[in-house]
Amino acid sequence: MDRILPQETRPDGSPNRAVWMAQGAYGLMTHYIVSPKGETPEEKTADLNATVDSFDLDGFIGEVEASGAEWLIFTLGQTSGYLCSPNAYLDERAPGLTPQRDLVTEIGERLARVGKRMILYLPSEENADPVIKAALDSDTEGYAQRYFEFLRTYSLQFGTLHHGWWFDSCSPHSDEYWIEWMAALRAGNPEAVVAFSGAEFCCGGPVEPLCKLEDYHAGEIHLLEDGKIRRDFLTPGGDIVVVDRKLRQRGQEARTYMPVGPFLDGVQWHCLLPVDLTFNPAVPNQFCHYTDRELLQFVGDIKGVGGAITINLPIDVATGHIPEDSLATLVRLGRNLKA
Repeated sequence: MDRILPQETRPDGSPNRAVWMAQGAYGLMTHYIVSPKGETPEEKTADLNATVDSFDLDGFIGEVEASGAEWLIFTLGQTSGYLCSPNAYLDERAPGLTPQRDLVTEIGERLARVGKRMILYLPSEENADPVIKAALDSDTEGYAQRYFEFLRTYSLQFGTLHHGWWFDSCSPHSDEYWIEWMAALRAGNPEAVVAFSGAEFCCGGPVEPLCKLEDYHAGEIHLLEDGKIRRDFLTPGGDIVVVDRKLRQRGQEARTYMPVGPFLDGVQWHCLLPVDLTFNPAVPNQFCHYTDRELLQFVGDIKGVGGAITINLPIDVATGHIPEDSLATLVRLGRNLKA
């Protein structure tokens, strides 16, 4: 099949904000999630600050550069009730859930110096951490607007140092709701790209984007098989077996999928592939490790149809370092792509 180039215009004639993702080699994501220790809120806040202060920025940026990735998706927070950068709106309502160090701004500044972009990760408003939801009074009227103000505060804080957002565990909404959400996200950078994940690639339902107004598909993947995306969901705690070195859920047919062009339902095609760290407890880590040949072929197939890909690697929260073997996989991928 002839190679399809990235498209600067979406099928509806509007500009493709996310074309730079398809034009680039690939992105890197890390799930940096701080879970502070302590018996009291004060002890946990102190441990949060100590952990974030210990993040080796020089070392981490050096690893991002070495990886060959052209953008970074970085986690502001997930599941622990704590975030890795201050937020004036949240801090006024619930002090102690964010650190004094503005780690994300520091990362954005350093990435800008080396010509790389930063995208930020958070869970959706419905699936935000219970502690964050409580701080924003999620059980009372106006919660969505308070959540959007929390996001707007971050967007203004990061300004043009951030270039996008990736939201996890989203549900269907009206176009008006999506538009209000995206307006908050673009308060600091009108060109920020946005993705709302409904886990389309890995849960067996439709592959089309949950939000047709988003800029790029979130594209969460749990597993590759024979160079293709597994579409059937493997249930944690389910009857999972290994057949011919392939994972199967007993009584369930394995299904695969691959893109055929740069857009999916009018949205820039993109996927998020975990390597050496599973997104799904039913998929052991060893099944998320791929040979250089497998990874090169998959990335080549994606880029060959004008798609984009981000690869998620593990990170040591105590130091902010990516494991050496995982990083070496991306270093070789970048070298092989150039070759």
